[in-house]
Amino acid sequence: MSDDCLQLAYAYGEPAATARLRVQPEDFFVEEILPFEPSGDGEHVWLYLEKRERNTADVAQALARQAGVSSADIGYSGLKDRRAVARQWFSLCLHRDVDMPWHALAGPDVRVLAVTRHTRKLRRGTHSANRFVLRLREVKADAGALAECIARVRLHGVPNYFGEQRFGRDCANLRGAVALLSGAYRERNRHKRGLYLSAARAHVFNQVLCQRVEAGTWAQALVGDVMVLSGRHGFFTVAEIDDDTRARVAGGEITPSGPLWGRGGPAIGPVERDCLAGLHWWTEHLEGYGMKHERRALRLSVTELSAQWDDDTTLRLSFVLPRGGFATAALRELVRTASQP
Repeated sequence: MSDDCLQLAYAYGEPAATARLRVQPEDFFVEEILPFEPSGDGEHVWLYLEKRERNTADVAQALARQAGVSSADIGYSGLKDRRAVARQWFSLCLHRDVDMPWHALAGPDVRVLAVTRHTRKLRRGTHSANRFVLRLREVKADAGALAECIARVRLHGVPNYFGEQRFGRDCANLRGAVALLSGAYRERNRHKRGLYLSAARAHVFNQVLCQRVEAGTWAQALVGDVMVLSGRHGFFTVAEIDDDTRARVAGGEITPSGPLWGRGGPAIGPVERDCLAGLHWWTEHLEGYGMKHERRALRLSVTELSAQWDDDTTLRLSFVLPRGGFATAALRELVRTASQP
């Protein structure tokens, strides 16, 4: 299995523009957005850090060593790209009377931007969105055509594909999932096991979404679709398509969803059943592994999207995606990229 797992349909046709991404870590900037401000008081220290070419887990371990606590006591909301400059919050429980030289964490790859307190630990999935600034180099594009592509993405969004980070280099996590689910070997490392199972569920979702994109229905409500409410966890099954449903979909209030496969979950409609017809091996083994069924929106809204030319061949894109959205899913609809090894 190779990068074939990433050969997915385009919503607006394969882009003609080409560019290089991540020539330098600073070319990929991501900033976590919380839906609230830390209170400034409480038993939990919250640190806002900027990391450069560091894994989130590595920074959490360094923070645990500095504080003399277990890495399990370090809270963070999401995993951020390693080959990037990323800003995100971390937390740990520390009595009010205890202070630490947090700026000792600072170095060429970590900066301490803010230190405050809050009443609760930072839990996974707390942030509401991420802001991205991507610098594309050696861009070869018709500026007018690219501007039209950007306008379409701004208006209609993009397919909410899982990006290459979920599958690993050369889809290694998906190969691990095949071995794990088939019983070829047992993975004792809990973290790796989670990566493999997540890759398997992402693969099923991407294949369902790809078929909807090919049919031109990825951003439409069809009878039997499980619809998700924008910005919320609620969902419902649509029994008929009327003008109100179409208006809510067009306005971004609701969007059709696809499966993160597992046990349970809502009844699925005929279109999704057809999309899953060739994926029975995956769905059966995921259920056998005890995964719980969840839903994920098929459409990804790309807000605050802007483009600025730094020079004739360097383009800076900035945009905001809701939690769980991949920047590469938005970028692939605009330009074909090659990343620096």
